[in-house]
Amino acid sequence: MNGSGVSLELGGAALTLLPERGLWWAAERTLVVSDLHLGKSERMARRSGALVPPYESAETLARLAALIEAHAPAHVVCLGDSFDDLHAAATLGPAERAGIDALMAGRRWTWVQGNHDPAPAELGGAWAAELRLGGIVLRHEADPGEAGAEISGHFHPKAGPCGVRRPAFVTDGRRLILPAFGIYTGGLHAADPAIARLMGPGARAILTGPTQVTLPLAAGRRAPGGRPRRAVRGTAKGTA
Repeated sequence: MNGSGVSLELGGAALTLLPERGLWWAAERTLVVSDLHLGKSERMARRSGALVPPYESAETLARLAALIEAHAPAHVVCLGDSFDDLHAAATLGPAERAGIDALMAGRRWTWVQGNHDPAPAELGGAWAAELRLGGIVLRHEADPGEAGAEISGHFHPKAGPCGVRRPAFVTDGRRLILPAFGIYTGGLHAADPAIARLMGPGARAILTGPTQVTLPLAAGRRAPGGRPRRAVRGTAKGTA
């Protein structure tokens, strides 16, 4: 591991929120990413006729390959909406399929089902509705009734000061929502009620990118005084 990222304690586990939008769980040697939305350009062209450069799957897989090379995980978990729909999964090009096969080689791989890909695609690895690791449940969309520690995706949270938004992690120390890892993904503001209602007191957004900063969710779009609050000593600890 290269030492970058923001540390978070969740459900008794020490996690690292990576600036590249992934989650590293060192004790489990597990890399977690969410919402790759592979094949989105093909789905957009098929459904609406909108033509966008069809390179997002290759770029998303290249970014994932870089994280795997940096951390050498024994297990990779994709938290749902890995494919933009099942047809997009079935029609991935040979280069993308070969890339996925190369990433999966020699390690455990779990595809968690999402609302865009609710059934297994014809790929390797294991598929699951949800996964439990080390006392933490990992699922695509947060369950409001979950009483324990939880890691999820789905909402593509973004946050940032002065109207400049970046993909962000959102956590209250018991729940953690990951940003979308895919290239062609929009986002929901981290303070949106759909996200905020899931969070308890002290919830905050941790921005991704070269400079990770922490913003209190209660402050909405900016921290008190109009300035983002930097993550102290690279940590964002909470109580589980």
